[in-house]
Amino acid sequence: MTPKIHVLVRIDHDSAKVQVQARGAVTGSNVQALYVVARRAKSLMPTLALILDVSHARVAGDVLEELHACSKEGRLPVRIDPLQTDCRISVLEPDAPRLLAA
Repeated sequence: MTPKIHVLVRIDHDSAKVQVQARGAVTGSNVQALYVVARRAKSLMPTLALILDVSHARVAGDVLEELHACSKEGRLPVRIDPLQTDCRISVLEPDAPRLLAA
């Protein structure tokens, strides 16, 4: 059975943020879907901060590193956003490690 990802988008105008919450298993194979949803949500409200919430998901270690790299660079991956638009990105990860084996 293939791991599935479930994504929920919350837009909070008062706090000026858009939260993309993932549940299930976030793997190298499906993380692109998370990025596509994040890019779409961000394009609707470009001035809002983007929060990638994987705190309720199982995440592959390399994927978590990639999410943090996006946060540090302030951009989504070039394969998702070829224009490399600046973006305030935060990553919410689980309190206890819930990493998937690579």
